[in-house]
Amino acid sequence: MNILTEKFTTPYHAAPFNGIKNEDFLPAFQELIKKSEDEINAIVNNSEAPTFENVIEVLAYSGEQLDVVSNIFFNLNSAETSDEIQKLAQEVSPLLTEYSSKISQNEALFSKIKKVYDEKEHYTLNEEQQMLLNETYKGFVRSGALLNEEDKEKLQKINMDLSLKSLQFGQNVLASTNAYFKHITNKEDLAGIPEAILDQYAEEAKERELEGWIVTLQYPSYIPFMTYAENRELRKEIALASGKKSFDGGEFDNQELIKELLQLKQQKAELLGYQNYADYVLEERMAKSPVKVFDFLNELLTKAKPYADKEIEELKSLAKADGIDELQSYDHTFYAEKLRKQKYDFNDEELKPYFPLDQVQDAVFGLAGKLFGLRFEERNDIPKYHEDVKVYEVSETEIGKTEDGSFKALLYVDYFPRKGKRAGAWMTSYKNQYKKDGENSRPHISIVCNFSKPTKDTPSLLTFQEVTTLFHEFGHALHGMMADTQYPSLSGTSVKWDFVELPSQFLENFCYEPEFLKTFAKHYKTGEVLPDEKIEKIEQSKNFMEGYQTMRQLGFGLLDMNYHTKVAELEGESVKAFEDKYTKATTLYPVNPETAMSPSFSHIFQGGYSAGYYSYKWAEVLDADAFQYFKETGIFNTETASKFKVLLSSGGTKDPMELYKSFRGSEPKVESLLKRAFG
Repeated sequence: MNILTEKFTTPYHAAPFNGIKNEDFLPAFQELIKKSEDEINAIVNNSEAPTFENVIEVLAYSGEQLDVVSNIFFNLNSAETSDEIQKLAQEVSPLLTEYSSKISQNEALFSKIKKVYDEKEHYTLNEEQQMLLNETYKGFVRSGALLNEEDKEKLQKINMDLSLKSLQFGQNVLASTNAYFKHITNKEDLAGIPEAILDQYAEEAKERELEGWIVTLQYPSYIPFMTYAENRELRKEIALASGKKSFDGGEFDNQELIKELLQLKQQKAELLGYQNYADYVLEERMAKSPVKVFDFLNELLTKAKPYADKEIEELKSLAKADGIDELQSYDHTFYAEKLRKQKYDFNDEELKPYFPLDQVQDAVFGLAGKLFGLRFEERNDIPKYHEDVKVYEVSETEIGKTEDGSFKALLYVDYFPRKGKRAGAWMTSYKNQYKKDGENSRPHISIVCNFSKPTKDTPSLLTFQEVTTLFHEFGHALHGMMADTQYPSLSGTSVKWDFVELPSQFLENFCYEPEFLKTFAKHYKTGEVLPDEKIEKIEQSKNFMEGYQTMRQLGFGLLDMNYHTKVAELEGESVKAFEDKYTKATTLYPVNPETAMSPSFSHIFQGGYSAGYYSYKWAEVLDADAFQYFKETGIFNTETASKFKVLLSSGGTKDPMELYKSFRGSEPKVESLLKRAFG
């Protein structure tokens, strides 16, 4: 008996992490793929005439256990991986790609889907059912259902190669990140770095059984060093190490892999009748076309560039006083922090004592309660994949009432860096929400971050940026937890990709509201509320370096869009030359020939942001406009919140622009973002 193939006997059928062994995965995948294929065959072999119910609906609910096990496995591969899991991923990914291709290219199945689609006028379908039918049909066409046999085989091979190579890309970045560390034995080399960070570096050294201090390329280690270290040569050395991740010609180099991935995507697009991969992707986005994305990014570039240039000039003046004639990219964070302190008289280290992780989490939980009636209770009887993880049962009560509410979701939180965990922060799910046989099956959601671990003397203290990161991921989690749709494929965050960042970026806005900040920003030792003058400084500093940050994001977005529209140019060009060419308009510092960001640009080469990185900025327009509405009606206004709740709970059942207009009363205005960013 394999624990992964049976119905889980845990509370709420949660992932049984305490009973799963690595050797369970491969046989479970093999068995569940077979079971799912049998479900598909049952649809195909059904002798009754094809209908929405016996084809589209049955297909929508098929493969449920396979999806759950896939989520468990690939989430572990991101958050708690090992050599064994990575090796398994190389075996499992081709199996799943092959299974997926078999379904999408099953002619008998597609002919039934097409028959229902062609006769859809004869059915009385509600809005969600219409969306499911359209998305199912379109999904099959976009997966090659209309191709001839030879081209179907080509597409299947391309998908298989893409799956394996993107997996390899991520493994290389993780290995390259973990391979470097800087061992420092002279404390003078660490001048300028706050004591709490030094404790963290000392702890890292101790774990490696070394004297002194260790700095790594993991963000909680790297960012503070670049922010506070006065030793410019060491800043340069560590920044170079970061910039060389998977770009040093060694065994974890990703340059050739990038070219191979882009070629495969281009081949896939052409095979399916598109000019390039961006055309293929954007057909299914709010933006619709590369031209619209380029116009959008370039409009913002024109508006942001003067602000960014002015900001860099300010930093250069500051650096000149230290005898630095030419400011470099590895100086930016250090002098930006100096300027911020000079202008607003605070730094992140001063603020951190007011933001212990537990208090920030309580605040975001409390906000979800105030706006949406959610309550969170820690559960110690639900299995976890690591001792650092906590699990919460989420219930919903009517706003203003206290009696027990209905079960809404499970929420896993995993906050601290580990060797087997990739960098960054993300939200994911173990199980989607859906309704079937009269039951509303609720979702299991997870937030994963990389915050500084508590030490023996202090709790985990967050920088203000980390506070906004937690709110961001919790916004995604809300989208998952509030889901209330019929079908799993339209549930929660299963929305157009350039709409998916709206809830997350929207929630960040609350972090800058004094009315809200005062409820939770309290010194972990004294209980003192963050003083008004510091709150004022946070407000004033909200747009600090906004020009620079906008240019940075636009650089990523333009590079991504150019990679996925101009792949032919790469044939006779290096990744570095291509990157330099298409980020030139947004580059604010001298380019270093030894570094490149593309080889560790996991968002587009491993994650789901291929030809979609622009969506961060796109969603900023949405979130600025949405929060403006909350500001107009009151940030805790329950009527406005209930409208937003409808948007969250609807998932992908409606066109996102229609959903947005139902909430706001009009389309989003880019002016809301420009006003927020540049006044």
